[in-house]
Amino acid sequence: MSTAVLFWRRTDVEGLERLELTIEPAGVTAISTVICLEGGGFRLDHRWRLNPEWRAQSVTVERWNSKGYRLLRVERAGEGWRVDGMARPDLEGVQEPDLSVTPFCNTLPIRRMPETLGASLTLDTAFIDGVAMTVTRSRQRYDRVGPLELRYIDLGLSSGFEADLVVDELGLVVRYEHLFERVVEAEGEEACPTKAGS
Repeated sequence: MSTAVLFWRRTDVEGLERLELTIEPAGVTAISTVICLEGGGFRLDHRWRLNPEWRAQSVTVERWNSKGYRLLRVERAGEGWRVDGMARPDLEGVQEPDLSVTPFCNTLPIRRMPETLGASLTLDTAFIDGVAMTVTRSRQRYDRVGPLELRYIDLGLSSGFEADLVVDELGLVVRYEHLFERVVEAEGEEACPTKAGS
């Protein structure tokens, strides 16, 4: 088992995410908290359960803002998906969920990408709007432009949006043009001390 803690900051608005990633032979889990000023400000927690091939089995999203609390759960059901326990025929054939407020979900299709320069992957997604807490079918494409570099092209709800992505060896985003940037420890910087037993 391996565990890592990642931080991303938003580059378009004030926002920060802390994500804890656990990789085990039986599968992958990710537990995260996002604090952001978008849409008047919110806190959003999201929890992912993936199989060993990094395919999403479920994602649970909890959001707190000035209007109150919302809970949303998306679960794989054969070739389709359930949202809050209800079958969604409009999501039949969707490959992965795509949560608007985090770059973590980009890792799932990126890990399916062939390593060949110029390779392309187009997929349908269940787009989760983290501010509105809605789920809508969408489509996106990834083009490989380097070993750890990809071009993201939205073909669905935000058609016309494109961004360059830089990832690490696991396919986790280091930089997402216009939106996200990984927070890394400065060279020689000491880790924050923790209390004994914590």
